[in-house]
Amino acid sequence: MRIARVQTFPLFISKEDAEDSYAGEAAVEHRGYMIRPPWRSLYSPGYETLIVKIETDDGLVGWGEGLAPVAPEVAAAIVDHLLTPLIIGEDPRSVRTLWHRMSESMRERGHLTGHQADAMAAVDIALWDLWGKATGLSVSELAGGRFADVLPTYVSGVRGADDAEIAEKTAVLVEAGVRRFKMHLGTDLRTDLATFDAVNGAHPDLQVALDAHWSYRLGEAKALGRELDERHAWFFEAPLAPEDVEGHRDLAASIETPVAVGEAMRSRFEFTDWLARRAVGLTQPDIGRTGITEGIAIAAIADAFHAQVAPHHSAAFGIAMAAGLHVAASSPSLLAFEYQPLTLPVANRILTTPLEVAPNGDFTVPTGPGLGVSVDEDFVREFVRR
Repeated sequence: MRIARVQTFPLFISKEDAEDSYAGEAAVEHRGYMIRPPWRSLYSPGYETLIVKIETDDGLVGWGEGLAPVAPEVAAAIVDHLLTPLIIGEDPRSVRTLWHRMSESMRERGHLTGHQADAMAAVDIALWDLWGKATGLSVSELAGGRFADVLPTYVSGVRGADDAEIAEKTAVLVEAGVRRFKMHLGTDLRTDLATFDAVNGAHPDLQVALDAHWSYRLGEAKALGRELDERHAWFFEAPLAPEDVEGHRDLAASIETPVAVGEAMRSRFEFTDWLARRAVGLTQPDIGRTGITEGIAIAAIADAFHAQVAPHHSAAFGIAMAAGLHVAASSPSLLAFEYQPLTLPVANRILTTPLEVAPNGDFTVPTGPGLGVSVDEDFVREFVRR
């Protein structure tokens, strides 16, 4: 069995086609993309991602996805020009060998991160999907087995025009059985705490986390962290600038609420550095950015430091979500998997059978060979943007 063909599909689904926008109503146009002050990052006006299809000479097909919420064409070009020549003609079951080859190819140039890593993640996920289809085993079985077939999740973000509307929508989710929430905040201490309290007050038995989207300076984050301690917050995500490892270490030592970090990181080397410095208490690798091979390694390193894992998942589609579910299921220190009800229908659009989610948000891990999902290739081709 040899890899015969690699194809890339940079996708763009408009806000109208998706009947939603990941950027949300608060975002403003910024040179073709969107921005949501006070957050720094660009967002798509709709949904964007990179899909990769790998075919073997005996007719097997594997699908992968790299989280590329803006400019998926960049990651696609890396797959086309840099990664495909490294894997073409090789046995797709040699997943770790091929991962090592891809990562070594640009490592001394600092390219274990950014678009290069996102491109490698897409290829790696497709290779695991192929490996599973070749053996008849699911990705989590290939990884050594599942610790659970149904995964705990948390609802990531509750949208509303004000705190009263957010509290109302939270109450509806609570009625369906949801007990874990994360709020996307990062405005200022008073505003963030008001929204946190609105959600936390919806039920006496909730676990509520706050995502600050890297917005605060250290002193502000410490003040907010102490308030979160008083409220027994679940975790405090992305409080400071993502480059400030020592600031996160200082903050983590100053508060009881676990500091959560990971979506901006791609490799086990980054996570090891943060964990060794005790700068992070909850790790959040995004498998659409790390790939499955590196994601499993990151989860193992986190477990060695007695830190839990809560895989990040935002604007990626159903292939990356399935990959994340398999890595989460095979992680001994799983806390919960991130779940965004508004984006799930978009994520499922590329699948012929949707991923299963219970009313309380918990996910059933796909059990078929490979990723256990089937891709609607006609849909993928319809929304390719070159």
